[in-house]
Amino acid sequence: MEKSTEIIRCPWCLGFSEYVAYHDTEWGVPVYDDRIHFEFLILESAQAGLSWATILKKRDGYRKAFADFDYKIVAEFPESYVQELLLDPGIIRNTLKIKAAINNARCFMKVQEEFGSFSNYIWGFVGGKPIQNSLRSMGGAQATTPESDHLAKDLKKRGFKFLGSTTIYAHMQATGLVNDHLTSCFRYEQVKI
Repeated sequence: MEKSTEIIRCPWCLGFSEYVAYHDTEWGVPVYDDRIHFEFLILESAQAGLSWATILKKRDGYRKAFADFDYKIVAEFPESYVQELLLDPGIIRNTLKIKAAINNARCFMKVQEEFGSFSNYIWGFVGGKPIQNSLRSMGGAQATTPESDHLAKDLKKRGFKFLGSTTIYAHMQATGLVNDHLTSCFRYEQVKI
């Protein structure tokens, strides 16, 4: 009998090429780079109430509008630039989300000052290593966890906006703080540390 060469992926990514590429190369890979953490915080807070597909389609627009996710530059965006961003079709044109990104850049740098890096801070919420879930179906996936609740609460206390527990859990999944690939997915073992 011939062995199947079909690649098994998490079903949420199927049917949309950007999702498949994102799933296969980024989602669940442990991130230690502060700029990448900041990128995902901006993108995930922009996603609130929208689909991730919408955000992935606008990712290049965000990259251009938000100085390639350089938090030092974003933290200094003046009100006049906020008004420009509200006219930019390459991003989600929502005043509160745009202002939250600027606010969050400032808060992000305060966390860096306190912990040496944002990465040091955020990895502390999972004991320094990824949580390895063993999901056999999407039905077992969670929207929040005690860790995301605790992290979101701490971020709020530090002044961050648009980063509730559900958004933070998505960040944890995206940046590999938690491995939520299905155990049958070809990426499950690849991202496992």
